[in-house]
Amino acid sequence: MKRDFLTITDLTPAEIQALLRDAAAYKRGRTGSPLAGKIVALVFQKPSMRTRMAFEVAVMDLGGKVTYLGQDDIQLGAREPAKDVARVLARYVDAIVLRTFGHATVEEFARFASVPVINGLSDQVHPCQALADLLTIQEQLGRLRGVQAAYIGDGNNVLHSLAEACAMTGVHLSVATPERYKPEAKLWQQARELAKPMGAKLELTTDPRAAAKGASVIYTDVWVSMGQEKEREERLKQFIGFQVNDDLLSEAAKDCRIMHCLPAHRGEEISAELMEDKRSVVFDQAENRLHVQKALLAFLMKSSRKQGAKKRSR
Repeated sequence: MKRDFLTITDLTPAEIQALLRDAAAYKRGRTGSPLAGKIVALVFQKPSMRTRMAFEVAVMDLGGKVTYLGQDDIQLGAREPAKDVARVLARYVDAIVLRTFGHATVEEFARFASVPVINGLSDQVHPCQALADLLTIQEQLGRLRGVQAAYIGDGNNVLHSLAEACAMTGVHLSVATPERYKPEAKLWQQARELAKPMGAKLELTTDPRAAAKGASVIYTDVWVSMGQEKEREERLKQFIGFQVNDDLLSEAAKDCRIMHCLPAHRGEEISAELMEDKRSVVFDQAENRLHVQKALLAFLMKSSRKQGAKKRSR
């Protein structure tokens, strides 16, 4: 039976750990061709340099082939509904990576496609990024369970997946957002429930200094995401005091790592100096997208190998 990856919760804690081990092995130079003879379609309503390149290189390194379809190629939801596109593409390819706006579109794709569907980003969550975040924390600090992390900024899709990922691996996460830009209440509560059996603590505040206190990891993201350009002026006002800079880091652990999922707006959510600081691991974090996506693709293909072979023989 096929496996999809729409949110972090599509994996068990044990599967997350196994994926991180495999990703680390790929980073060390593991070879092999688990995608030999496979074709992966990248369907992107939203452009992305990192997501596209990481998946394209991952597929090719694993022996497969990749095809890219942008919004102008499909006009998803305008020229034809998502469920029709999903069913047609599933006849041509062995897996689909979808980067879109509404999370319901990702769910519809997975429901109607007979091949694995991977969420390359939706407005609600960004699970592939969260896997790379976990790998980065683990390789920097040597562990996940018990690490104190802080997220400062917008309660967006990156935070939603980060909260779920931390909860399922025992990472303590303190989050500071402006009152108007908290994470979605339902998703935050779900993450807190996931944290209980793992012994993780998830805390939410509007005070960046309180969230950063004692943290070994400080994470931030842009204040104005794609599709929010009309809100820019108001958002910049609301986020005053939430910049990750030297003053904020004075509250954190001395050897604190600085993380950002990129692209970064230097001088807004993070100071230009900290982007280039020796404590910054943002480019290791970006590289790790490649390695976790190799591990994820290989994992998802295992459950679809027989089905894919049958489809190709028609």
